[in-house]
Formats: sequence, C-alpha cells, structure tokens
Amino acid sequence: MTAAPLWISEADVRNLLTLHDAIATLERGLECEANGEASNLLKTHVAWDGGQLHALGAVFPKLGFAGTKTWTHTGGGATPLLILFDSRDGSLKAIIEAFALGQLRTGGISGVATRWLAAESADELAIIGTGKQALMQVAAVAAVRSLRRVRVYSPNAERRAAFADRVRRELAISTTDAESVAEAVANAAIITLVTRAKTPFLDAAMLARGAHVNAVGAITTERAEFACDVLDRCACVVADSIPAAQTLSREFMEYFGDAGWEQVTPLCQVVAGQQPRPADADLTLFKAMGMGIADLALGIEIYQRAVQRGLGRALPPS
Repeated sequence: MTAAPLWISEADVRNLLTLHDAIATLERGLECEANGEASNLLKTHVAWDGGQLHALGAVFPKLGFAGTKTWTHTGGGATPLLILFDSRDGSLKAIIEAFALGQLRTGGISGVATRWLAAESADELAIIGTGKQALMQVAAVAAVRSLRRVRVYSPNAERRAAFADRVRRELAISTTDAESVAEAVANAAIITLVTRAKTPFLDAAMLARGAHVNAVGAITTERAEFACDVLDRCACVVADSIPAAQTLSREFMEYFGDAGWEQVTPLCQVVAGQQPRPADADLTLFKAMGMGIADLALGIEIYQRAVQRGLGRALPPS
C-alpha cells in the first residue's frame, strides 16, 4: 500500500535537520551530481513590479525522487514550497514548507564551499548584509572553521549593531560591527556577501591575499555585489550551478561573456574530486546561485526522517 503524501511544516523541518546534518547531506547530493546520479532543472524566474516568481528542481532517479521548489518574492513576503514526487510513478510524496529548508540550503552550501576553499587556518569572518539569510551564513562558516571573530557590515548602523549582538548571543562568537565594507573585510580570511545590492561594493583592493569569498546575494541579473577585478585575482572560481550563473549572474556574465567559462569549476567536482584550496591561492570565490539538487537533497532527507519519526500531516488522497 502506498503511503499517504505528507505535508511537512516549517516546525517539522527545524526538528528534523540541523545545520551540520544539512552540510553533510549537501555534500552527498553534490557527489551524486558529480557521479551523474542527479540532474538539475535549470532555475528560472519572471519579474514584475514589486515581485518575482522563482522555480527550480532536480531529479535523483537512483533514489526514486524528483521535485520542484517554487516561491513568489514580494514586498509582503514569500511562501516557498518544495513539492516531492516519486520519480518512478509520479505520485506525490510530500509538500514541504521550505523557508527553513531554504535557509539550511543557502547557509549549508556556503559551509560546504568554505570547508573546501577557505584556508584551514581561517578564523575571522566578515559578513556583509544582515537580512534573513545572514545568521545562517555565519553559523555555516562557524560549522566548518573555528571562528574567533565576526565582523558585520550593513548600511544601517542600528541593524548591524543588533545583528552583531545576535551573533554574540546565539552563536557565542566575538563580534564587532564595522562602519564600512572596507573596514569589515580588511585582512579577513573569509568574506560572505549576502545582500540585495544592485551596484558592486566589493573590489579587489579591499581583500587580503589568501581570502575566500562566498558571494550569495546576487542571484538575478539586476543585482551585483563584487567588482570584476575580484575575479582577476582568483586562483579558483567555483559555482554551485554554472548554467544558472551563465543566465542570472550579472557579475559572471560581464566577466566571462561568451567565453572563458571553463575557468569556473562546479562545486560538485570540488567535493567529489576532493580538491581543496590551492596552497598558494591569492583569492578563491564561490558563487551561490541556488540549484534544485541542493534543495532536493535536503528535501529527501527531511522526508525520510519525517516518515521514520512519524512527523508531518498526512494529506487526503486526490
């Protein structure tokens, strides 16, 4: 007898998966991608005044799952949902409320990239941006490196001070708020950009040799966080999804144009090939676009744990 599909709530997701679990699950999903056992549905979106509709997805045929995540970003908020199907017969397996899942995916993928691309001795993080994704980004870096200090910058002094205090309270890491991007990133070993900026604010002259950059915020063509000269210094440029970067990353599109994309390495190849940071690297950079394989890897793990633990609400048959 086929089990009834489940509705898995945000509270269930938070109970079922920790950040450390998410990082490990994402690495397994990336290994599946590298081995040809998972494929992405290319991310797509449409925009209108005040809103954007996004969709992405993936299939893990060997595991028997396919799925899509969709959400509408508006001034009033968003309600992301991951819809999980059986890849063999098309039946619905679950609908998962996906805000917490998305935070785990976005933070977790930065954690994976930092594990492989940041210097082993890296112990200071500069976080630029203090929005909804920022705390998980700090936590993800802290999960893979022993941080002694976090520096925080956003244009609003009150918000950055409040965020710095939150990092100190919730993550128990020494934290300071900086008055400029340059002050925040000066000599920092790891820099995470998680903003909605439309004009680049980080340039190569601000960055110390040996730094690693996680560029997370600019996932549509109207946004940009770093200047092209940052890429000039990079010994290693990595993206979670090169096809998504080719169509949605203004920073990469302006730099690589119609050629040169062979310089960008998929994150799955870094993880599966066990390719750590080059010892003499000047800079390394990870561009996170968001991809279905990452969301679906977490969704499968959440669903399987929900079934094992009797969580989630059974949906009526169609």
